[in-house]
Amino acid sequence: MLRELGFYRGVNLGGWLSQCDYSADRLDHFITEPDFARIAAWGFDHVRIPIDYNVILNPDGTESDAGFARIDAALALCETYGLHTVLDLHKTPGFSFDAGEHEAGFFDSQQYQEQFYQIWEAFARRYGHLTDRVMFELLNEVTEAEYLSAWMRISSECIRRIRRHAPEIRILLGSYHHNGAREVQYLDAPYDARVLYNFHCYEPITFTHQGAYWNEALNNDNRYTFMESGASEAYFEALFAPAIAKARAEGTELYCGEYGVIDVVPPEEALKWFKTIHAVFEKYGIARSVWSYKEMDFGLSDARMDGVREELLGYL
Repeated sequence: MLRELGFYRGVNLGGWLSQCDYSADRLDHFITEPDFARIAAWGFDHVRIPIDYNVILNPDGTESDAGFARIDAALALCETYGLHTVLDLHKTPGFSFDAGEHEAGFFDSQQYQEQFYQIWEAFARRYGHLTDRVMFELLNEVTEAEYLSAWMRISSECIRRIRRHAPEIRILLGSYHHNGAREVQYLDAPYDARVLYNFHCYEPITFTHQGAYWNEALNNDNRYTFMESGASEAYFEALFAPAIAKARAEGTELYCGEYGVIDVVPPEEALKWFKTIHAVFEKYGIARSVWSYKEMDFGLSDARMDGVREELLGYL
């Protein structure tokens, strides 16, 4: 279904309306019209746009006209270049996948949860009619297993409120462990037929995140080739198997909203990883969006990828 709908091969616009300094210069100039033209020319059918709550909310909690105007402009450019769009709430009041953001309390706070619902009601009012070219992703990368029960309750209530304004929009829902593929199996049954399961894949993380300065759990001095990583088609098939089984049992589909390899890895080695995971995505018809288009330590458009990009685009 997602292939036919135009949400099959996507790229993330990370670091634009999320994970940035939020300056006007960044918001207005990091991604511009030529980028949308290039993404379409590269053969992608959609973009995933991560959005932090403070881009669309003023400090007093009211809706930011300027923030929503930027999303309006992005959607207009997507339409111009024949791209569909996933709108991803990357950070909500009280929660971020990144502990360095110092957001806390979301899963225990009715106030934060109400703000979350109101954000999505605003998205639903504004964009819920765009059912043929927009999907909603409720929240990026719930982290801890202990949050799952609350997250199932919160996400169900959020979808109920979205449905008041947008009964037909498709909605992506992920599990804990940073949208882990293995953890999809623990999600509740979809709220309705237009809810799809979402996961991210950076496995094995010792390969895809080697040298990641922000990950204290890794030894940043270690380096691995693709062969040394242990990744293979069989590896990814086993990793995805519980999620595939869960989606089939519930009559829904899978969408991999992020996957990629850090720029520390030589491009030729990264290409081997992409070819391998691509074969499994294709075998099981898993829609996906690569992380990320530009910079953000994973940039597809960065000059370092010039020598392999033409071949790589065939495996995204």
